[in-house]
Amino acid sequence: MARVATARNQDSAKPDHNREQVTSVERALSILELLASRNHGLSTSEISRVAKVPKSSTSYLLRTLVSRGYVRRDVETGQHTLGIRILSLGGQAMQGMALRELAMPHLRQIVETTRLGSHLAILDHGDAVYIERIESPGFIKMDIWNGRRVAPQATAVGKALICHLSREEVQEIAGLHPLRQVSPRTIVTLPHLFEELTAIRRRGYAIDDEEHAIGVRCVAAPVFSASGEVVAAIGLSGTVSQLNDDYLPSLGKIVQTAALKLSAQLGGRRSR
Repeated sequence: MARVATARNQDSAKPDHNREQVTSVERALSILELLASRNHGLSTSEISRVAKVPKSSTSYLLRTLVSRGYVRRDVETGQHTLGIRILSLGGQAMQGMALRELAMPHLRQIVETTRLGSHLAILDHGDAVYIERIESPGFIKMDIWNGRRVAPQATAVGKALICHLSREEVQEIAGLHPLRQVSPRTIVTLPHLFEELTAIRRRGYAIDDEEHAIGVRCVAAPVFSASGEVVAAIGLSGTVSQLNDDYLPSLGKIVQTAALKLSAQLGGRRSR
């Protein structure tokens, strides 16, 4: 029994590495929040005192934050301020919010004009991610929700998002997310995908012809930023009968027009 008690005491004396990691994250966030609340720089000692973090831990965390660009240290004064990288993160978050707010009137207009569901998507780590949507007013609803991630080559919004990337960038995405068959009509080879992306650039909008789900068609067009990069895609979806061959070109032009209007609001340019 004594040996068991000793073993238990030894186990309880072992450091909880998970808790240490959580504490470090909490302290790092406290430091960033402190720097964000001040309009002037703070020294290591001041940060340690105000954030109530031991000076040795403060020094270590600051060195890490400085090396990653989240904090800037003035070499002459030793004062710390927020770095460019964290400011850019905030800017990206605001840009994402602004993008959704700007896109909503265009999505509503698409739904009112076509009576079909519309959506907005972005490219994230090689996936097409839906970030906003408006359902169709009819009984037929599409299997789309905010936050859903889909393979870019299998969807209209995904193909619109990658159609202006270089061949190397498309190959890199395919390397991270191998082309796999989602439906019998999914594109599963790079040569076929490159042909499709060329057609999209020429046409101005992408088509998902039952490539993600049998019986469902979608069209989408890229949205451009001021730098000329594709930052999002606007799309609409419906059944094969709703997006029949006769109606498909006009729906493509409706989506393309909406995407170009949103691009203009972002300072973007028309695709070539």
